[in-house]
Amino acid sequence: MANDRLRALEDVEREIAVVLQCAGNVVLELSKEKHNASFLDRQLSQFTSSINRLESELSSQIRYLTQVATGQPHEGSTYSARKDCQMALNRAEYARVKLGELGRTCEIMLDPQT
Repeated sequence: MANDRLRALEDVEREIAVVLQCAGNVVLELSKEKHNASFLDRQLSQFTSSINRLESELSSQIRYLTQVATGQPHEGSTYSARKDCQMALNRAEYARVKLGELGRTCEIMLDPQT
């Protein structure tokens, strides 16, 4: 699962390079005195389709990260379980401290010398 996510991000990176290349080609073509309209149309078409693929994949990645960050169970992560365990340990420590304080208070109240 994690490898698939990394591969998808690598694909996004390659798609960004394609978008930048198309944009550069368009700027270069527009800097010429005579523009090749069919070349510009092809570059525009490739640019648009690449942007659409980028938007789709990045939206998918954001949805995944939102799911992970909200603690919902998902495949391949132990974050939620580790977080729950740490919170349980914190509660146990807090209970131990409070019981110790209660024990000392009881000893003071029951001690006949005071």
